This record gives sequence, C-alpha cells and structure tokens, in this order.
Amino acid sequence: MKRKILQLYSIAIIAVLSSCHAYKDIPYYQNLDRSRVTEEAITNYSPLKIQPGDMLGINVSTTTPDGSAVFSSSLNRPMGNNSETITTNPVYGYMVDPNGDIQVPYIGSMKVKGMTTDEVAKQLSANLVTYLTKPIVNVRIINFKISVLGDVLRPDVYTVANQHININEALGLAGDLNITAKRKNVLLVRELDGKREYYTIDLTRKDLFNSPYYYLKNNDILYIEPDRTKYDTVDRSYRTSSLAISAVSALASIIVSLILIRKY
Repeated sequence: MKRKILQLYSIAIIAVLSSCHAYKDIPYYQNLDRSRVTEEAITNYSPLKIQPGDMLGINVSTTTPDGSAVFSSSLNRPMGNNSETITTNPVYGYMVDPNGDIQVPYIGSMKVKGMTTDEVAKQLSANLVTYLTKPIVNVRIINFKISVLGDVLRPDVYTVANQHININEALGLAGDLNITAKRKNVLLVRELDGKREYYTIDLTRKDLFNSPYYYLKNNDILYIEPDRTKYDTVDRSYRTSSLAISAVSALASIIVSLILIRKY
C-alpha cells in the first residue's frame, strides 16, 4: 500500500515539473528585462529590393494636362480638362521579368532589379519629363505576400498592402501560435536572388528584434511546428473515434444477426 502511495506521489511530482517546464517554453522574449524601459536603435530594417517576379503598381499624375494624352491609354488617364485638375490613373501592374526589367510604354525596357520602389519612382519621373510637366510617380509592389503555415490559429497566404511587415505582425495576422506550437524553432523559408534560404527563429528570445530576418520579404514562408502534445492529442482522438466506430459497427452486426436468427 505504501509503495502504491509513493508511486502516486512520484507521478504527481513528475507531472507538475513537466507542466512547469512546458510553460517556460511558451512566453515570448524571455530574456527581455521588463523591470525598466529598454531602448535600442533599429539597425536591421532596409527597404525592399525589387526581384524578378514582383508585380509593380505604377501611378502617374500631373497638375497640367500637356502631354498627358500620350499616356491616356497606358500610364495616365485624364480626369478633367481644367489645367489645374490633377490627372491620375488606376494602378497598373508591370511584371518584373527574369532579367529584372519591366516594359514601360514609350520608355521601353527599364532595369529595376535590386532597386527600391522609391528609386524606380525617381527614375520614372526623370524619364517622363519628356512627355509630362512635373510628373508625380508612385510605385509599389502589388503582389507582396507572405505565407504562415503550421500550428497557428489561421494558417493562410496573406497579402501585404504596405510592403512592410515583421514576424510579429505576420503571426498576428494568423491569429498567433496555438498553445501546442513550438516557439524555439519557427522556420523561415526565403527565396532571394535565385537561392532559397532556411532560417530558424526563436520567439522566446528578445534577440529576434535585431535579427536580419525579423522584417519579412515578398513570398516569405513561416512554418510553425506543433509539439508532440498536439500529435498525441490528435492521435488519441483518432484512436478513440476508430474504436467507437468499430464498437458501433460490431453492435450493429450483432443486432442484425439476432434479428435474422429470430426471423428464421
């Protein structure tokens, strides 16, 4: 009897210790000193560089109508005849080809690979002065998207409108990690310059904020791995369901057999 009691106490202690250990793996940024305000410079952010496969949205406007008719069917659409009226156009998509170029009407081929959207806008403005007076050009990547997969509330592919998103924001879009998700080995998959990179991220460390991978790029993939607990839970539920179905099937077979025996 005493041996059984000791065994029960041992099991209870192990369970408590195991649960405490599991909880230590859950909070984010555990090495952050929260007893005071901490300041640090942001040194790991850089504007996105345009890559082949990006779709550029180009918007051109001017405060005067002279020359705007040249682009009425391609880049620009006049909104009025008054010289003070700002002419503008909807956002058109220009796919960056494998060589890193886009084909702009009347301007021709333009190299954009490795440039930022601001740099492309400035270059386009300089090229358009032949056709427009003081052209105003805005450029953005309109197919910017990231994928968040695995053990999160809402795994999905998310379109990013402002071309600026970090890992925390991406996880927020996906509803955050489930309690069963592993936080120390989140996998980031990135394709850049014809190469694919795999990087492991530890969400429990404050160092994440200074990581060169903290800010996401177009087509990045975040994969969150579930821990063994989730597998065991799902596996147990599956086995329980299978046993229940088997039991119901067996009972139905017995009932049918009894009915047939009584009938004949």
